Amino acid sequence: MNLPNPKTLIWPTLCGVLLGLCILAYLPSQRDRDYVYAVEHAAPAVANIYTTKVVQQRHPLANDPLFKHFFKRNGKAKQQLERSLGSGVIVSDAGYLLTNYHVINGADEILVLLHDGRQALASVIGSDADTDLAVLKIDLGNLTSITIGDPSKIRVGNIVLAIGNPYGFGQTVTQGIVSATGRYGLGLSQFENYIQTDAAINPGNSGGALIDTKGRLLGINTAIYTQSGGSTGIGLAIPTDLALRTMSDLITYGRPLRGWLGIEVQPVGLGTNGVIITALASSGPAEKAGLKVGDILTEINGEQVGDGHAGMKLITYTRPGQQVRIGLLRGEELLTIVTQVAERPNS
Repeated sequence: MNLPNPKTLIWPTLCGVLLGLCILAYLPSQRDRDYVYAVEHAAPAVANIYTTKVVQQRHPLANDPLFKHFFKRNGKAKQQLERSLGSGVIVSDAGYLLTNYHVINGADEILVLLHDGRQALASVIGSDADTDLAVLKIDLGNLTSITIGDPSKIRVGNIVLAIGNPYGFGQTVTQGIVSATGRYGLGLSQFENYIQTDAAINPGNSGGALIDTKGRLLGINTAIYTQSGGSTGIGLAIPTDLALRTMSDLITYGRPLRGWLGIEVQPVGLGTNGVIITALASSGPAEKAGLKVGDILTEINGEQVGDGHAGMKLITYTRPGQQVRIGLLRGEELLTIVTQVAERPNS
């Protein structure tokens, strides 16, 4: 009986093992398929937020010309507590949370309820209506902060999960995909660069986390595009990089630091690269550098300005005091002008 040479079996066996390992590596793991790992990793860092506001309630006839004199003499406005809810994300073991400005705006008391059942009153470190972001601080130990992801690497079609407190139900997770990136022009805030998702986002989700399948924070859920008040498959989140930049500025400076050139622009034409300067701020950086109304801006630091949104975002994200190189068309002449960006004045 002829037995096979053991040496001749080594390579087929080795190849089989390697093929099996490749197949296992290619197939999604169980934790990626059902997202349990992502939720378990991120959920402890997502908190429910409850706010209380004292409002003055007056009789509906108090402003009526026939009755207002009576109410002025005899009636006093009654105080009433107005409560609302939202979500927040712990981004630092020191107790800093990110949430939406509209969640805490005007609140007299902010209560944060953690995933582990603990609760604490929060103080407002800073807020920014232009991005609809706010930073809160709670004084509790043993906090779990969320792992930060990179929103610049996400692609349309990536699976995402939204974690928040819809309708006050308590922490809830919904799943969807990235529907679009870089959404702007919606009129929701001054500086818009939203991640769009079809993961169900409802009232109360505002300020919660949009995470990837590894549990990493991609954005702060901020709005739903709806006419009914409920989720319609169009949810919007502020990318993490913008949120963290704003948070850092609010903690360090008490305000967001944004670049400013002092120009107003309009697109040259639909689908055409370039914007035309329509107005210049007196003694602003652009005017001092020699830019003129009618100049067509085509590049900023070598990047095309597109319809203006990308270019103006680049200026906004440039730190005050730094220089930018502007490529422009003045009549038939191509020019390059270098100027220093100033801090954007308070709006």
